[in-house]
Amino acid sequence: MKTLAQAPLGTRRQTAYFLPSAMGGAVAGECCFEGLRSGGRSGGFKVCVCGAAGSVGQQLALLLAMEPRVWELSVFDLDAAAVPVRGVAEDISHLATRCKVKPFTLSLSQRPAAELPAECLSGCSLVFIQAGVPRKAGQEKSDFLNKNLNIAKMLVEACAKFCPLATVGLMVNPISSVVPAMAALYEKEKLDPCRIIGVTSLSAARASKFVHEATGVPAEQINVPVVGGHTGRSVLPLFSQDPAGSTLSLEARRKLDLRVQEGDEEVIKAKRGRGGAALSAAHAAMLLARAVLNGLAGQRGSMCVFIKSEATELPYLTSPVNFGRRGAEQVKRLPRLDDNYESERLFEVTQLLQEDIEAGLKYAQTNRLNF
Repeated sequence: MKTLAQAPLGTRRQTAYFLPSAMGGAVAGECCFEGLRSGGRSGGFKVCVCGAAGSVGQQLALLLAMEPRVWELSVFDLDAAAVPVRGVAEDISHLATRCKVKPFTLSLSQRPAAELPAECLSGCSLVFIQAGVPRKAGQEKSDFLNKNLNIAKMLVEACAKFCPLATVGLMVNPISSVVPAMAALYEKEKLDPCRIIGVTSLSAARASKFVHEATGVPAEQINVPVVGGHTGRSVLPLFSQDPAGSTLSLEARRKLDLRVQEGDEEVIKAKRGRGGAALSAAHAAMLLARAVLNGLAGQRGSMCVFIKSEATELPYLTSPVNFGRRGAEQVKRLPRLDDNYESERLFEVTQLLQEDIEAGLKYAQTNRLNF
């Protein structure tokens, strides 16, 4: 396998799209005011949810429609989805908010970049892609990865064509491969790779909630940065960096670290295998949307996302990011870790992510966006 530094370019047309069950650019430094609606600087923004008929997508669309800064919401899904996306839009449009909701749909055989109406994505400041297929029992990892990379690529192509300045929040697993692949493909087209981010805010939400439960400190006063990857042992909550979290004993922090890693399994078990962490995942994505849109409106804030980063020797990592009028304006370096446990875990995390990142970059070497 080639190293991360070796990335010869090549092209190969990809025509794979997503299965019905899959969905439930500009130069760096330019501002993203494409989605700023009428009303001057106090106006709202246009957002799109791809995969809006799924369990996470519906909840996310609902929460976004309730956000004061979202004045227009596009909801997109396949016509084969169990719930018609037109029904989702009609349901949400009955909310007593100013947000205007419009549905868009395609068949399985259609390519978004070629056949999705421009109105769906044009003018968007933020796009969420909640898509992908779960890994089946006994399925080769490479087969699972290629399917989801192809799904993500189809939708990212449409973003590159219709809203190249928008922040694209990927919720396609494995994020640690999909984000590097899509960001590298953006870079091939001279677009800003930092427009492509992986949504990892659920881990941070869990870490902060668990610290609240352990300490009694109000949850709104807790902000535990979670770095590394997206799932399992690659997730690293930095409890030492939060005033409340840092008061916990090493034993308590170890237990909470493990609980954050196993958060998805905890929910699945509680639901007896009949669903996953859809509600909390949608809420966490909404928190990211709020940070992005507040930044675009001039209220800068920070949140951890999986993004192209120089925080470690890895080229991609879940890192603290400052969001402002240009979207992801600054990817911060990780704080100095004097805590031996967290330092050892960070080393483990970088080892775990290496292979996933290389797989994503290898995909980008032999593909390019077609739009």
